[in-house]
Amino acid sequence: MPAAPSTVRRDPLDPRHLGAEQVERYLRRHGLAATKRFSQNHLVDGEVLDAIVESAAPLGRSILEIGPGIGILTGALLAGGARQVIAVEVDRRLVAHLRERFEHEGRLRLIEGDVLDLDPGTLVDPPFDLVANVPYHITSPVLHQALGEEPRPERFVLMLQREVAERVAAPVGAMSYLSVFVQYHATVRIERIVPAAAFEPAPEVDSAIVHGEVRRRRLDADREAGLWRLVQAGFRERRKMLHNVLVRQLPAVGRERFEAAFTAVGIASDRRPQMLSVEEWLALADELGPLP
Repeated sequence: MPAAPSTVRRDPLDPRHLGAEQVERYLRRHGLAATKRFSQNHLVDGEVLDAIVESAAPLGRSILEIGPGIGILTGALLAGGARQVIAVEVDRRLVAHLRERFEHEGRLRLIEGDVLDLDPGTLVDPPFDLVANVPYHITSPVLHQALGEEPRPERFVLMLQREVAERVAAPVGAMSYLSVFVQYHATVRIERIVPAAAFEPAPEVDSAIVHGEVRRRRLDADREAGLWRLVQAGFRERRKMLHNVLVRQLPAVGRERFEAAFTAVGIASDRRPQMLSVEEWLALADELGPLP
C-alpha cells in the first residue's frame, strides 16, 4: 500500500536550502542550543542529507531513528515516503519540540528515552530499517544492541565517526573485534566521508555514512556466545600471534586442542587476530566446539 501523503507543514529546515546559518537561526529561535552531554551535532549539509536518504531508500519502509535532534533527517525520511518513522530521543526539550513541529504528521511516533535502556521489541515491529546520525559516545553499544538483540533491522544507514566507520568496514588485515562482530551480522560499506563542517556545532573529527545489509543469523545463541568469547580473547593481544594469545587467554582449552583446531581449518599458527576473516573465525569456533 503506498505511503500516505505527508501532512507536514512547510518545513522551516528545507533540505534544499540547508546550511549552518539556517540551522543556527532555527536553534536560537526555538531556544535549543546543542547539548554536549548528548553529543548533539546537527546536520547542516543538504547534499549529505540527500546521500543518507538515497542510501536508506525509505519509500514504504518502517524506519527506526535514534537521536532525531531537531528533526532534520526525520523530516527528510518522511518526505521520502517512509511508511512510518519511530524516533527515539533522550533530550526532553527536543521531544517537546518535535511533537510541536510534526504535530500533524501521523506517520511519526516519538519515544522519549535512552534507546539503550529500552527493550528493542517494544520500539518497532519487524520488518524495519535503522537510520540514524548516531551520537558518537553510544556508537558501539548501539551497534551491539541493533545487531545482537531481536528484533534486528533488515538494513541500516548510520552516520558514524570516521574512525569507527573504518573499523566497522575494515578489510582482512585491519580487523578488530568490532569489525568481526558487525561483519558477522551484516555486509557493510562506507558510502561517503563527511567532513566535520557538515554539522553544527562541528565535531572535532570527520564522519562517514555506513550502509549495512543484515544477514540471517548463522549460529544458535550458545554457539554465538562461544564465538564471541573466542574473538574477544583473541583481540586482547591483537599484535601477538593468535595461537599463543588464545593459549594464554583460554588456558582451560589447552595448547594441544588449539593446535589441532588451527591445523584442521588451515590457519597458520603465526597469524595475528586482525589477519583472520569472519569465515575463519567461524571455522575455528566450529572446530573447537564448546569452550570450557
